Amino acid sequence: MAESVRVLLTEEEVDKRIKELGEAISRDYQGETVHLVCVLKGGVFFMCELAKRITVPVTMDFMSASSYGSSTKSSGVVKIVKDLDEPLKDRHVIIVEDIVDSGRTLSYLIKMLGDREPASIKLCTLLDKPERRVTDVKVDYTGFEIPDEFVVGYGLDYDQRYRNLPYIGVVEFN
Repeated sequence: MAESVRVLLTEEEVDKRIKELGEAISRDYQGETVHLVCVLKGGVFFMCELAKRITVPVTMDFMSASSYGSSTKSSGVVKIVKDLDEPLKDRHVIIVEDIVDSGRTLSYLIKMLGDREPASIKLCTLLDKPERRVTDVKVDYTGFEIPDEFVVGYGLDYDQRYRNLPYIGVVEFN
């Protein structure tokens, strides 16, 4: 089965929105340090661009969790592949994710990281698919709400491909 990619959000639209998110986070955390927790692999492109646009002090850590494997649908089972390197106690944590879909992974991560006693914990996502939600998850900072289509680019992949696209595209199966 061959596939093609149709542009959903241009590079310019994505860049403009990330700048706006950085400004909002900078306002909300004025006088504080924010600790960005990137959910690998998809979130790394977004987090790097977001961090450059936040004007308050920023620290970062990375973790990897998966519920997809090689499929286009969530398996529903969250697997922690790599945990954080640093403690979260008393830090203002923002989980940075590429996309919130079913909400299962983020619901699990928010509870797990919340048990580590951060000063606060919020969620920032580049893309949100609220109509796919099966678990209630509060998204504090949203780049774009998108329809229920399988998207790639800007870190998002289909079977490890297309992460490097500088825009958000929809995979169309021919």
